[in-house]
Amino acid sequence: MNSIYLDHAASTPIHPEVASVMMKIMTEQYGNASSVHTFGRSAKRILNGARDQVCTLLACYPDELVFTGGGTESDNLALFGVSSLLSHKGKHIITSSIEHHAILHTCDQLEREGFKITYLPVDTTGRISLSDLEEAITDETILISIMYGNNEVGTVQPIKEIGELARSRGILFHVDAVQALGAVPISCKELAVDLMSFSAHKVNGPQGVGALYVRRGLQLNARLHGGLQEKKRRAGTENIAGIAGFAKAIEIMCDQLKERSDYYVLLRSTLLEALEREVGRDFFIVNGHSSEFLPHILNISFPEIDSETLLMSMDMEGISASSGSACTSGSLELSHVLKAMNLPEEILNSAIRFSYGLGNTTEDMECTARIIGTILQRIRKREHR
Repeated sequence: MNSIYLDHAASTPIHPEVASVMMKIMTEQYGNASSVHTFGRSAKRILNGARDQVCTLLACYPDELVFTGGGTESDNLALFGVSSLLSHKGKHIITSSIEHHAILHTCDQLEREGFKITYLPVDTTGRISLSDLEEAITDETILISIMYGNNEVGTVQPIKEIGELARSRGILFHVDAVQALGAVPISCKELAVDLMSFSAHKVNGPQGVGALYVRRGLQLNARLHGGLQEKKRRAGTENIAGIAGFAKAIEIMCDQLKERSDYYVLLRSTLLEALEREVGRDFFIVNGHSSEFLPHILNISFPEIDSETLLMSMDMEGISASSGSACTSGSLELSHVLKAMNLPEEILNSAIRFSYGLGNTTEDMECTARIIGTILQRIRKREHR
């Protein structure tokens, strides 16, 4: 039985070139980048080279990039780092109701610490309203945090317009770009963004490595203490091999961004067309925005069958997908994203997230549609007995 992996939004397979870069460092370089001897200086050169490489590709300065342990830490550092620094100016933060739990749970903690959080609603496509955002701003607002593209339905937010509004009101703007990196062009210089979170394992890099862009001139209170690394913003010995792998992954991603995006759109359309043939257009519903979406994420509801049953049946046939965020897919709770979009219960209960990337083919999409069609046919036969 062939295995088809369609959960790239949770984690991606590491690119062979990335693995090669990391293996060379892990077997040949064991110095600490903070040491002043030969081995330490060698490690420091690798670290600085990787930082320069990432910054060139993301259009930011080396002193604007903080390497972290992943997207969750980057999100936490952004929100806690800014809130603790600016609490004397105000204690109001604006975010959306469909953010990743790395943001929502951080906001929960900030509320316990006395901050007021406004959770913007979204429409049925998963987009916030700029007018809602503008109305939510008060004299106490110190930070707006909105994700670039949603990790469950793929909907892309109007980041450029949000950034311009925030800057015109003198409010800091953080963007969780974990899912957007590698799917859409990103330039820190061109966007009116003050902080932006990234993660390596979403772009065929290693797990356990991330980064936070911090606009030059912006102070940030550290969450980890114990060393002077990352300009005192993130203490701890740097993961040299992981960071170098991250840099290589972003290099490959940027070199192939247009081709990758076009190919993801092809995979999306192939799956949808195949589902129309195998399942019938009236028997599935596409969730999310029809045009403003990340090309590698496709969320579909099959009202005839609940998500858990369909996922288990697909898994038995060798197809791996998910019902939503990898951080919550092990729970029985309905997606907070789909609930925030005010979708009917039968859509909430039957949603599947297909996310594709390195290694996937149009044949995979055709096979997936056939298997789903077979599963649904079995259900229909049982119901007509």
